This record gives sequence, C-alpha cells and structure tokens, in this order.
Amino acid sequence: MDVITNAIDALVDITPLYMEGFLLTLALLGIAGVGAFILGVLIAAMRISPVPSLRVFATVYTELLRNIPLLLVLFFCAFVLPILGVDLDYFLLAALGLTLYTSPFVAEAVRSGFNGVPVGQAEAARSIGMGFTQTVGLVILPQASRMVVPPLINVFIALTKNTSVAGAFFVNELFKATGAASRDHGDLVLLTLIYAAALYLAITIPLGLIAGAIEKKVMVLR
Repeated sequence: MDVITNAIDALVDITPLYMEGFLLTLALLGIAGVGAFILGVLIAAMRISPVPSLRVFATVYTELLRNIPLLLVLFFCAFVLPILGVDLDYFLLAALGLTLYTSPFVAEAVRSGFNGVPVGQAEAARSIGMGFTQTVGLVILPQASRMVVPPLINVFIALTKNTSVAGAFFVNELFKATGAASRDHGDLVLLTLIYAAALYLAITIPLGLIAGAIEKKVMVLR
C-alpha cells in the first residue's frame, strides 16, 4: 500500500515538471517541423533545378547535414553561434539546430516524390510556357504531395525523438524533465521513465496513425 501511495505522490509531484517539458517538446516539434519543411522543400527544388550551382549547393548541404551527428549541430548552434554574434536564447538555438538537421531528410523525402511524378508532366508544363518555379509549384508539387506525406510523417516522428537531445543544451524539454524527476525520485526511476515514454507516445502514435491513414488514402487515389 505504501508503494502505491508513494507512486501516486511522485506522479502528482512530477506532473507539472513533465507538462512543462511536454509543452516545450511540442513547441520544438512545431517550430522545427515547420522550419524544416519549408527549408526542405526549397532544398529539394534546388536539387532538381536546371541551374548547376543550385544543384551543387543543395547536394552538398544535404549530404553534409545528413552525415553530421545531431549533437554536433546543436553544439554549434548553442555555443558557436553566440560567439559569432547570434543573440538568441537556448530554446530558439535548439529549434534552429533541429531545423537545420531535419531539413535534408525532408528534402530527400520531397525529392523522392518529385522523382515519382512522370517526366512528361514537367515537359508539358514547359511546353505551354511555364517557368521552373511555376512548374514545380503548380504541376509537380501537387502531384508529389500524395507520395511524400507518409515519409514526411516518419521524419517528424524522428524529429519528436530528436528533441530529447536539446535537453543537453539547457532546454527543459521532456527528456530533461525526466532526468530531474529520476534524481528527485530515485526509488521510482522506472515509474518516471514509463511516464515520460507515455508522453512521447502521445505525440508519435497519433503521427503514425496519420501516416497510415494518408498512405491508405493515397493507395485509393492511385
């Protein structure tokens, strides 16, 4: 009985801390997700651009960031950028790092969708006088969107888990809150971890269900 009482008291005690971390995790996911999506679409468009310099830049950007550990990217944003004069708090610096790290994965997902659109669609658009930007925005992207949404959801699920690394850089997100709770309730470490895992699942499971629903819908549309 004492064990149950202690567990309930611990849950009541750590819930405010966990809710604060949960909301910060959602904020990181939202900001970095939107930023990575916008940047990723631009990079993907550059990868298929007729301008060689843009293709080279996008390729180097993608390969470089995809092969650098997230921890190193966040370290650069948290400690190097302030030295260079970037005056942002650690939360925004973490969001920037997550955006930069995630954007090449978004770009590759979008580019795979671009490549899935028949070449004849772009050729038809050019034949009626559309420029590259119009062709991508009005012809290729709408058709590719049905193919890219499911892999993009998987990228955002990975981003949700990657937000935990921000806890090492003074951002009190959910993973950092879990560490603090585990220290304060050392005899109930398993409970604190299960609680944190449940909150992460509250984000990732709905994202997975959305991906599955969209994938089924895309199969019907095809």
